[in-house]
Amino acid sequence: MLKLNNLALLAFALSPIALTAQTPAPSAAQTQTASDHHADETAIEQVMKQYHAAILAHDGTALSGLFLPDANLWLNVLTDSAYARTQAKSPSAQKIRISKYQDFSKLVSTTPKSFDPEHSNVVIHTDGTIAAVYFDFVFNVDGKANNRGSETWQLVKAADGWRIASIVYSSEPPAQQ
Repeated sequence: MLKLNNLALLAFALSPIALTAQTPAPSAAQTQTASDHHADETAIEQVMKQYHAAILAHDGTALSGLFLPDANLWLNVLTDSAYARTQAKSPSAQKIRISKYQDFSKLVSTTPKSFDPEHSNVVIHTDGTIAAVYFDFVFNVDGKANNRGSETWQLVKAADGWRIASIVYSSEPPAQQ
């Protein structure tokens, strides 16, 4: 009976060690302090403000500076209804349009039209190294809604701050276009 009690006592004494050994190490998101997390979210919000300001100012150079230099993923995905309308006009229309930020930066720099993107319902997820931003948007051209949808940005924290790695957005232009 004494041996059984000693064995049970030993098992009870070692159980915290066994539980600790099975507990996974905390991820970067779990080890980031609340203060660091808030600072990263604020910095990401600042990137969004710089993006908006560059578009309003027709400053393609400033806009390009917000992206990783070699980033080239820019996806425009038509909603099902927008795709059906587009395909009715042009049967060879593509549902997914692949582009790059440089094309958009050039358009921003050269267009005489007034662009004003509106963002709402912004949600930022970050672990302090990478981030995903999801939001709804209305893209206004000359004061009129030209496109709307949802958009997601993938960002990375480079040595010189947060940079956009990719943009993917749904596209629902008005029916009359």
